[in-house]
Amino acid sequence: SRGELHEVPMDVAGADTQGAIGYALQQNLVNDFRAMGIDKSVATVVTQVEVAADDPAMINPSKPIGTFLDEAEAKKRRDEEGWVVVEDAGRGWRRVVASPQPKRIVEIDVIRQLIDSGVVVICVGGGGIPVVADENGDLHGVAAVIDKDVATAVLANEIDADLLIISTAVEKVALRFGTPEQEDVDRFTLAEVKQYLEEGGHFAEGSMAPKMRAVVQFLEAGGKEALITNPENIMRAMNGETGTRIVP
Repeated sequence: SRGELHEVPMDVAGADTQGAIGYALQQNLVNDFRAMGIDKSVATVVTQVEVAADDPAMINPSKPIGTFLDEAEAKKRRDEEGWVVVEDAGRGWRRVVASPQPKRIVEIDVIRQLIDSGVVVICVGGGGIPVVADENGDLHGVAAVIDKDVATAVLANEIDADLLIISTAVEKVALRFGTPEQEDVDRFTLAEVKQYLEEGGHFAEGSMAPKMRAVVQFLEAGGKEALITNPENIMRAMNGETGTRIVP
């Protein structure tokens, strides 16, 4: 029932989702590999990502989640379950949670071992399950959402990936997206992306801006190249025919 769904802790819901979507992805990949005569195994790793308990985002939750509620229901959840709730632009009330920065991927050693064994690994789903370490080093789940693009950048750096591909809804990254002056771009340097992010107004928040920040993080930490395009153009983009490349 709806009430029972509200009782599921966010970390458990994240683990459930990682498992279910991972299952669907790995099953389809295995079927496709077999049809193409490719001898590859696929594994999903339910992945925890450590965040800092004192991350400023933990003190000021800002990430809306879940469905819209009426005021009475929202305040009931606040009083009974400790939710932070906000009124959202006249559309109703929603729960907000923290969106802290990822510190490390807990299962990174397992992920590396699988990759080194030739396994296709599905991991860090949805940005990972946010966990914090207590004074003894024990991990505990927290009600938060980690930005999936930033978590992917951390993963790419930690496995020494040569290329970070972000698959999204557009074929190329555009400057001044959605305006008459929109300009699709084939190639950025890291310095150009940082300048455009600082100026603002070029990449939409909640859409391309966090992806570009993730690319900046990846390249500044030693990544060699990033590529952004949509799923149907990934192969063409890897062949240099489309997509947007970002280089150091």
